[in-house]
Amino acid sequence: MNSNKVAIVTAASRGIGAGCAKELAARGYQVSLIARSDRVLYLAQELNGIAIQGSISVFEDLERLVQNTLNKFGRIDAVVNSFGDPPRSDLLDIDDEMWLENFEMLFLSVVRIAKLVTKPMQEQGGGAIVNISACDSQEPELGTAFSGTLRAAMEGFTKLYAKRYRADRIRMNSVAPFFVADSIEELEGWNVPSNLMWGRPTTYSELAKTVAFLISDDAKFITGTTLKVDEARSAAI
Repeated sequence: MNSNKVAIVTAASRGIGAGCAKELAARGYQVSLIARSDRVLYLAQELNGIAIQGSISVFEDLERLVQNTLNKFGRIDAVVNSFGDPPRSDLLDIDDEMWLENFEMLFLSVVRIAKLVTKPMQEQGGGAIVNISACDSQEPELGTAFSGTLRAAMEGFTKLYAKRYRADRIRMNSVAPFFVADSIEELEGWNVPSNLMWGRPTTYSELAKTVAFLISDDAKFITGTTLKVDEARSAAI
C-alpha cells in the first residue's frame, strides 16, 4: 500500500481518468482530481480524495489543482494525464480553432502540468508521470487526425522530458491503448473490429492497472517510453 503517496489524475470524472483514480485510491494513494464535470467532485468524495472542477486547457486551473494538492497533502508523487476524446473530423474540415483547442488539451496541458509539478518532485526526490495516448499516435490514421499529430508530439515531449529529468528520478511515460470501455455497447457508432483479442475492449480498470504499474517502483527503470496496450494493432516494432 502507498498510504503516504499522492497522485493527481486529470479528466477524472469518467472513463480512463476515473478508472485510474479508482485504481490508485484502491492501492492507497491519496488522489487529487480535476475534470470539467461536477461528477469529479462526487468521485473524489467517494475515494476520500480532493477535486476541483476545471479544464486542463486552462493554465490557471492546473495551477489551482497543483497548489490545492500541495496545500492538502504536501507532496505530489504521480500524475496521470488523461483526456477527453478529441473529435474525429475529416482532415481539412478541422479549422484553426479546433486545432488550437486540441493542441492545448492533448499537448500543452502535459507541458504545463510538468512545469508545475517538476520542482516539488525534485525536492522530494522523484516522481512519475503517465500520459494517456492512443495506439495510432505513431501510425497516423485519417479517422483520428489528432492522435497522429498532437499525441505524436506529446510522445516526443515524453521522451525529451524523461531525458532531461532522469537524474532527478522523475520519470515520464505514455500509455497507448486501443479501444477502452467497460462494455461493447459503450462503443456503439465506433468502427470496432470484430476480432478483439478477448471479444471485448480493455476495461478502464484493466488499463488503470498498467498505468499504476508504470507509476510504481516496479517500473523505476522505465522512462521516456510509450507502452502499447493495443492487442498488437500497431505494426511498428
